[in-house]
Amino acid sequence: MSVTRVITFTGFATAVLLGIGVEMLSRRDRSKIPSLAAMCGFVMQYRAGRMPVGRIAVYGFWWWLAYHFFAR
Repeated sequence: MSVTRVITFTGFATAVLLGIGVEMLSRRDRSKIPSLAAMCGFVMQYRAGRMPVGRIAVYGFWWWLAYHFFAR
């Protein structure tokens, strides 16, 4: 296995572990850190007139993520 592949796997594993850690910190009592669900709910409520801009942005992000990681 090449060094760049190991660095890439290590970077992604670190990002996932940091995300899990922040989510665990956000679930404590009286935490000021919003959870991922609270952030997604806040973003998805955003509207510009009748256009659900936040919902389109969240769906667009998920599409982008799936396209880049699973389109092989």
